[in-house]
Amino acid sequence: MIERDFDISFIAGLALREKQIQQNYRPVIAVHKWFARRPGALFRGLLLAEFATEPLPEAFFRSQNFKGLRIADPFMGGGTPLLEANRTGCDVIGYDVNPMAHWIVSEEIQQIDLVAYRKATQRLRKQLEDKVGRLYRTRCGSCGFSAADVKYFLWVKVQRCHSCGTDVPLFPGFLLAENRRHPKNVLVCGSCGELNECEDRNQPGRCLACSRQLTTSGPAKRNHCACQSCGAVVSYPDKSLGVPRHRLFAIEYYCPNCKPSHHGRFYKKPDVDDHERVASAERSWRNTRPRFVPDDAILGGDESGRLHRWGYSRYAEMFNARQLLGLEWSSRLIAEQSDERIKHALATNLSDLLRYQNMLCRYDTAALKSLDIFSIHGFPVGLVQCESNLLGIPNSKAGLNVGSGGWSNIADKYSRAKTYCDYPFEVRPGKKANGRVHLTGEWIGECREVEKVKEVRSVDLRCGDAGAADADPIGFDAVLTDPPYFGNVQYAELMDFCYVWLRRLVGHEKASFSAPTTRNEKELTANENMNRGIGHFTEGLAAVFEKMADGMKLNAPLVFTYHHNKLEAYYPIAVAILDAGLSCTASLPCPAEMGASIHINKTSSSIVDTVFVCRRRNRTGQTVRADGTDLIGHLRSDVAKLRAGGVNVTAGDLQCVCYGHLTRMAVQHLQKGWEKQASTESKLGTVASHLQQLGGIPLVDEAVERELTEPAHHDKPLPLFDHVV
Repeated sequence: MIERDFDISFIAGLALREKQIQQNYRPVIAVHKWFARRPGALFRGLLLAEFATEPLPEAFFRSQNFKGLRIADPFMGGGTPLLEANRTGCDVIGYDVNPMAHWIVSEEIQQIDLVAYRKATQRLRKQLEDKVGRLYRTRCGSCGFSAADVKYFLWVKVQRCHSCGTDVPLFPGFLLAENRRHPKNVLVCGSCGELNECEDRNQPGRCLACSRQLTTSGPAKRNHCACQSCGAVVSYPDKSLGVPRHRLFAIEYYCPNCKPSHHGRFYKKPDVDDHERVASAERSWRNTRPRFVPDDAILGGDESGRLHRWGYSRYAEMFNARQLLGLEWSSRLIAEQSDERIKHALATNLSDLLRYQNMLCRYDTAALKSLDIFSIHGFPVGLVQCESNLLGIPNSKAGLNVGSGGWSNIADKYSRAKTYCDYPFEVRPGKKANGRVHLTGEWIGECREVEKVKEVRSVDLRCGDAGAADADPIGFDAVLTDPPYFGNVQYAELMDFCYVWLRRLVGHEKASFSAPTTRNEKELTANENMNRGIGHFTEGLAAVFEKMADGMKLNAPLVFTYHHNKLEAYYPIAVAILDAGLSCTASLPCPAEMGASIHINKTSSSIVDTVFVCRRRNRTGQTVRADGTDLIGHLRSDVAKLRAGGVNVTAGDLQCVCYGHLTRMAVQHLQKGWEKQASTESKLGTVASHLQQLGGIPLVDEAVERELTEPAHHDKPLPLFDHVV
């Protein structure tokens, strides 16, 4: 059972490593972007702790076959729990109200002829080369080679000066590249636009072209920028001016002729030919009658409201002419595919490619790469944008792609993802190097044939509300899920960006794509724009938990992950567990995010989830001490196990671990005599009151402070993986 056999330290160590470069450990997630994916190692660990007969560290690196077990996920999202269950032989059933989630998980699990897929992507890329390849070339500044591949076009927003009519470039800074992955710092001259390299960016010297003093600081600050021509101050954003305009100011390219003797990256100021290519793309797009570029309006929302403030009203406005031209031709070529499975795979690739082919991508001046639109869980509208090469730049010698965000990149990731489905592996840490352990008996999919023996698994994916699903007559052996975390991610608002394109391309083939948007009143995310608050979240979560509990076998667990930096966000969790007639039998910590993730880096957010384990309620009820001794003891124990797994526990992590334990205690305390029929407001109030009785925020603050200032002297743990066979 999970409560007895789940090894926190062991799984924490694996989960922490996986989240650093998740696609290396679970390549299947590269099929398509989804948000806040939890580590596959966690859900594999939960399955093995519940159903394997060996100790978890031994079972983890051995092939498993739980044929006949039925696992449900009522919030399948990106599909991690279902993929881990399917891989170990379980029959799976998944629900999600978002049609993009339904599409993505289907694409992850469905088999594909990889030889045919690779031929199709090569053919597609060659056809695109003929159509738009010329638009992604530039002249090398060193050797003069006229067909060097552009990696990234860098654009700055411009706004018309209300006083003199001059276009004002809104540079927040002039540092283009830091001297980490390039020999020197690269700065843009604020006067003439020339690119300059310098050793010390604090003393950059003068521009080699115009002799003006260079600086890293730009004129655009706090939504204001002075016009260089007349000194008038322009304010931004100004949606009355319409869609933001951009000026091409720099190019990073790749010259195969110079690369063997060249140290660092290739940068240049755009020349006349580069600007002509931009103009050519604009002319071509004006003369194109689009069949697949969506004209859908951007609906209002908590995240999409930022787009409206910048003057964007339709999704097509988030792309420049070159991007629209390339995406339109990509869609037309995909639509001509006769093999439906290949067509759907390429359509999925196009949808994922959109992340990099838009004018909201940014350039990372340290890593020297494009940051896709979803690098944070929102719509970040920056002042400097990065346009990636649509085709991608394969490097045949190294076997890798140069740069990111092109068709060759997306196709390679998809190919690796589907190869992993046929030949899954785990990465076992070792003293010298991480080694892959191939688990030959495991695979991801619905069916396969080995030596003329056909193996079949049930995969039932439903685009709909799990809370309104019909009762399951067979019963679930477990429910594993990663539900929405109250208001942390606006899944539908973000996924609409891809959905409107995918729907235009293949929507007529799927009933789940009938609606014009992925937004659904049943989506369980707090959203001010849609008047969805804590009451909506509570009622929806409770309905789903109750439906799942009704479909579970007698001793089956309902297990879910959760974290939030506000205690009140845990109230609905307790209500949902209690309404479903369940008891919370364990609250276990596990790393779930990468500390360096852009959306949480340098914030007080936690990287640690609480894994809530719930089973049918003990009818006699149970009481809990309210003096805080249990909480402090559990925190000390959990922190020791997390640290043994290599987790550098922060104050935010400690807080979330405490919130999880308090919630579990409140459920245990309240289960006897719980009034399910009371109003949602009343039940939330009851949970809030009991959490306060248990010590509430003051107790959590005390426990966190004691752990930070008076850490217990634990014995040094044994090396985590010495006992792995």
